[in-house]
Amino acid sequence: MKKFGILSILSIAFAFTFTACDKDDDVDTVNPVIELDEPEDGDELLIGAGVHFECDFSDNVMLGSYMIEIHNNFDGHSHKANKSEEALEPFFFKKSYDLTGLRNAHEHHHDIVIPENATPGNYHLVVYCTDAAGNQSLVAREIVLSHDAEEHHHHHDGDDDDDDED
Repeated sequence: MKKFGILSILSIAFAFTFTACDKDDDVDTVNPVIELDEPEDGDELLIGAGVHFECDFSDNVMLGSYMIEIHNNFDGHSHKANKSEEALEPFFFKKSYDLTGLRNAHEHHHDIVIPENATPGNYHLVVYCTDAAGNQSLVAREIVLSHDAEEHHHHHDGDDDDDDED
């Protein structure tokens, strides 16, 4: 009888052990993939114009969201100001976008507009992507904001701003 009781306890313990392992195997630990096409590293972007953003996102299970952030990367600062610089402000952009329910997404838009009063100079553009399980990836680009940059003109197939696919 004691032998049967010990075997029962061991069987239950093994069942919980293997069940726990199965649950651990189902946890998504893989970061999403970001393939940023535009803007490219080193691009010079025109102050007063829109920014062409084009990117592909993918995940092994399910995407969650992505965020674009642009912040200055000035190498130093000065306490001197002349009248032409007083009106200028470092440009800052931060916006999140929902990708819930998708495993793959192609995102194309012109949501980012650099205002006329943005300070020219070096900036970072960072794209963060978080999947449904909370895993995160990022891609960073160094860009330059300039009054002398050429305005980007792009021809796209179709008129859709967002081409999402499952």
